[in-house]
Amino acid sequence: MPDLFAYTDGACSGNPGPGGWGVLLIAREGAQVIKERELSGGEAETTNNRMELMAAISALEGLTRPSIITIVTDSAYVKNGVTEWIHGWKRKGWRTAGGPPVKNADLWQRLDAAQARHQVTWRWIKGHAGHAENERADALARAGMAPYKKAPAP
Repeated sequence: MPDLFAYTDGACSGNPGPGGWGVLLIAREGAQVIKERELSGGEAETTNNRMELMAAISALEGLTRPSIITIVTDSAYVKNGVTEWIHGWKRKGWRTAGGPPVKNADLWQRLDAAQARHQVTWRWIKGHAGHAENERADALARAGMAPYKKAPAP
């Protein structure tokens, strides 16, 4: 069975502002790429963190059957949230340790449900550091944002 990887990224022009997300799905056998699939989308008014979450959600929801997958993200917010913080949030009824509601709880709940079908390993990498797959995910995120950006005034 090939190894499955999802390289995810989010982008925002202003925060909040128009944003996009991108996913590069790659199936590999050893070093050889067997199959690739690109996903992207965006919203007119959003935040960078919401787009980072949407990238991970879209990667998992885009799989047609339960899978073993490694999600590679440059977002410490997503990686730490889903591997560490989410357990406490769920115990506390989607509230932070200090008591206020968790920001982006709708997307954290969606991500939690999406990953429940799969066996997911989460990896963080430094963004904009020359990782080819991360750069492609970033380009997909920027492409997903493009339709929502206003043209500059002449």
